[in-house]
Amino acid sequence: MAVSASAVKELRERTGAGMLDCKKALDETGGDIQKAAELLREKGLSAAANKAGRVATEGLVESYIHGGGRVGVLVEVNCETDFVAKTDQFRAFVKDIAMQIAAVNPKFVRREEVPAEELEKEREILKAQALNEGKPAHIVDKMVDGRISKYYEENCLMEQAFIKDPDKTISTLLNEKISTIGENISIRRFARFELGEGLEKKQDNFVEEVMSQAKL
Repeated sequence: MAVSASAVKELRERTGAGMLDCKKALDETGGDIQKAAELLREKGLSAAANKAGRVATEGLVESYIHGGGRVGVLVEVNCETDFVAKTDQFRAFVKDIAMQIAAVNPKFVRREEVPAEELEKEREILKAQALNEGKPAHIVDKMVDGRISKYYEENCLMEQAFIKDPDKTISTLLNEKISTIGENISIRRFARFELGEGLEKKQDNFVEEVMSQAKL
């Protein structure tokens, strides 16, 4: 069954968990909000949300270089204490995030960072595409909404499928780490550089290359 936006909103307000995690929980429980809330608690995602407001100013700036210098990433991930920043678990998480950025090339950390003018332009393009495909006008807006969701999944790091476990989004992975480590963790910002970016060149599959280089 299709999960309504109002149900997702209600579950999010009740548990404080992320929107994508709420939707997934509702999908898994057939839309039952109570069971979905219990599922989120079992996964520790509600507890993660309770830590989200805590200040996180420690952490790491991690680098990842791929293909002998063809692609480079710098990412800043924050936590609450220097102690956690030095743990192997936190460092491994930050390295995974850097690899994710190198492989999948997101443009933003989260959907709220997408400029309004860029989003509006994307909507106009998608609407024109739908109309050119001969879709009825009364369903075009719903189609555009669905394709905008796909745009977020492709361009926003937090909504991308994790390259090591495509069944998880980066948002889900982050919340799991928050629950396990016991501190608020925030992916703050990143920069990705690709050799010859903007120039015409052969297109490669960076996901496969990054996974291969990391021997995953």
